[in-house]
Amino acid sequence: MCLPSHFILPLPSPLPPLQCTWLSPRRWLNLQEYQSKKLMQESGVAVQRFYVADTASEALDAAKRLNAKEIVLKAQILAGGRGKGVFDSGLKGGVHLTKDPAVVGELANKMLGYNLTTKQTPKDGVKVKTVMVAEALDISRETYFAILMDRSCNGPVMVGSPQGGMDIEEVAASTPELIFKEVIDIFQGVQDDQALRMAANLGFKGPLQRQAADQIKRLYDLFLKVDATQVEVNPLGETPEGQVVCFDAKINFDDNAEFRQKAVFAMDDMTESDPTETEAAKWDLKYIGLDGNIACFVNGAGLAMATCDIIDLHGGKPANFLDLGGGVKERQVYEAFKLLTADPKVEAILVNIFGGIVNCAIIANGITKACRELELKVPLVVRLEGTNVHEAKRILTESGLPITAAENLDDAAKKAVAAIKK
Repeated sequence: MCLPSHFILPLPSPLPPLQCTWLSPRRWLNLQEYQSKKLMQESGVAVQRFYVADTASEALDAAKRLNAKEIVLKAQILAGGRGKGVFDSGLKGGVHLTKDPAVVGELANKMLGYNLTTKQTPKDGVKVKTVMVAEALDISRETYFAILMDRSCNGPVMVGSPQGGMDIEEVAASTPELIFKEVIDIFQGVQDDQALRMAANLGFKGPLQRQAADQIKRLYDLFLKVDATQVEVNPLGETPEGQVVCFDAKINFDDNAEFRQKAVFAMDDMTESDPTETEAAKWDLKYIGLDGNIACFVNGAGLAMATCDIIDLHGGKPANFLDLGGGVKERQVYEAFKLLTADPKVEAILVNIFGGIVNCAIIANGITKACRELELKVPLVVRLEGTNVHEAKRILTESGLPITAAENLDDAAKKAVAAIKK
């Protein structure tokens, strides 16, 4: 649609230079289970009554205050598989049910301060610093419900299934007719008829349908309130007493909304994160440690994976996955080299940069600065291509540093593998 001429604003002449800001990807925000439930509780979403404890005596007091028929005690770590985990205190299981508050204190004493090892933790496990003491409720029926952003719909959608408490991907693959979807109008929000229709599709009947519809609308309010990209409840359960309760939930947040979600992001628990990954995140670097001895310094996740694969193809093993991203500065290159050289397993470094947004000359200057100041002692292979590559190659050549140039990725991988075999 064309605007009438009186709506068209004159542009200044000459136009000012365009100012661009590159937003680098960040590490995902990690919240403990009790933190997610607290956010839901604050939005009026029905969850089990619970308390959080840092000591065994606090856990015992919490169990007494609950005055519940049955109590569930859960170790709070970010890894999954807690129920089948093992503590180095000898206790088996990070989730326990009991009807005796005194037992809660005994169990908490064997959890707090001890490492819990599950299928998703490092081999030495993760130290448990907090436990959640909650009212245990019976579930007569489990359903699945989620709100997530969908590119094809240009906004949020509701997804639900009467088959909850299991892997939703399996449900979608085996019985796709049991997956229901409702597109949400971003201006009007979840309408009453949509919420009631979804509740009916989830199998809620009679008064429970209205109750479930109310919970669905409250979950959407939470979705908006915290700038979520996904709120997944599995299971959204029905109790024998006629309650609709969100028993377990996962919330993903829009990292670009940190500036207006300071209270939420302040809850980020980074104590369980790998220290190197945490340090990398400070410089907008994506780092994942691996078991090999050839460090990979790459821009772009796809290129990083290809680099790791080709190193492996030539008989080497990557020591890490380090993605520099797009809006790189010399300081980031320097900090990346600090991270790579701090790993005692690293015997060679392979730099593989394809400069589209990235200026290869900035990379070259960062490399020479890092090599000199860090007194690099391992072989360095560099493959650069793209924006300002000729200037970058001149910088590296004239630096006088022992840098091995590579013509392409295959050549770079061969030279890096050969360097550690000398």
